[in-house]
Amino acid sequence: MNTFAPWKILHIDLSLGIPTLTVEPEYQVIYAVFWWHGIPLGDQEILATQLPMPATQLVNLVLQAIVPAVGDRLFTQGFKPPLPVISPNPARDMPVDFHALMALEKPLKQLQKCCSEPVNGSISVVVCTRNRPEELARCLRSLQNLSPPPQEIIVVDNVPNSDATRQLVAQFSGIQYVLEQRPGLSVARNTGICHSIGDIIAFTDDDVVVHPDWIVRLEQGFQDPRVIAVTGLMLPAELETQAQLIFHRGAGGTGWGYRSVTFDPQFFAEMKSRGVPVWRIGAGANMAFRRQAFDLVGYFDECLGAGASGCSEDSEFWYRILAEGWLCRYEPTAVIYHYHRRDIDGLKHQAYQYMRGHVAALLVQFAKYKHWGNIRRLLLALPIYYKQRFLQELKTGFQPKHSSLLAEISGCLAGVKFYIDNRICCPKACSKRKKV
Repeated sequence: MNTFAPWKILHIDLSLGIPTLTVEPEYQVIYAVFWWHGIPLGDQEILATQLPMPATQLVNLVLQAIVPAVGDRLFTQGFKPPLPVISPNPARDMPVDFHALMALEKPLKQLQKCCSEPVNGSISVVVCTRNRPEELARCLRSLQNLSPPPQEIIVVDNVPNSDATRQLVAQFSGIQYVLEQRPGLSVARNTGICHSIGDIIAFTDDDVVVHPDWIVRLEQGFQDPRVIAVTGLMLPAELETQAQLIFHRGAGGTGWGYRSVTFDPQFFAEMKSRGVPVWRIGAGANMAFRRQAFDLVGYFDECLGAGASGCSEDSEFWYRILAEGWLCRYEPTAVIYHYHRRDIDGLKHQAYQYMRGHVAALLVQFAKYKHWGNIRRLLLALPIYYKQRFLQELKTGFQPKHSSLLAEISGCLAGVKFYIDNRICCPKACSKRKKV
């Protein structure tokens, strides 16, 4: 029996005070996200059985949720993400000094000051779309609310012989329409790059809404000249179905957290032997690059991504950046809200595509760099992971209807076949393209 009930997403600006939470009879959980003047600091799941909750009780949950992010911004050591999860070197993680944080005068106001670095505004935003006019319209409305506005917004339509998207974009002022008839997300993104003029090129998807400060925060992530890629935080736009909750707790959750992370050559070297987890760097729906990145390491691999392998064109690009000695940064103050797939069948299809693309990317990365960690992950880590997960699901009562396990395993096998069938084109797809 399915007892799922929707979750309510509640955004709380702490600068306005801490509220009393009232009973929400339609929801089983309140997913509270805590902010300070547009800066996301943490979240908390609050069960319906815990309601009503007075502000005096909520304040304790708020402190538990936001202290790591506040400390991360205000101190150069300590309060960093649990890097042993990402990297096996414990020396990277410093002990948390709560006393130092408590000694600060008005730490939240200091936080706001440290997140106000100046930007130059030379940013192009590229949105690739295919047959989703309602979602695209919602996304474009949010992009027009960006402050300050980007230098340009480009919509790349990946549907041949269709005027629907063209007509929709024409209703929005100041947005450039580009038609790319060759199928594939990587193809569309490369086309957007070639039509853009900004020093920084930001990408988002048509099924998201962006925070008004999104591009400012992305640009602030490029303060270090060695950083040529920045990703941001993806929050759920709604959690109304079981499929959306499953995605949120898995691939779509805030697994990268509310603390910034710089992925550097040391991280790459430490993880190379076991398969560098570049998929942890961010989400393709929330990423930006210096223009020079495409001159340094090439363009998106057109053998990967939706419409081709299925996924991982973004993580494979981050792999190349790190392998060539550059830096990627995860900047959680750059926020988007993603509308996850609402139905289980759509979620399973997405899981299949994710793993198909992931495995194909592992083989592409090995073909280019001969880093054996990619093969180790394919032949050792993934089989062990799925064996353990299968046994765990058997123990808790395996429900094929609500599990994406079989779809993911099928995707892994399909990824190997896809690479074999396309192995001639895959290693060549990273080449540079001539700008339009």
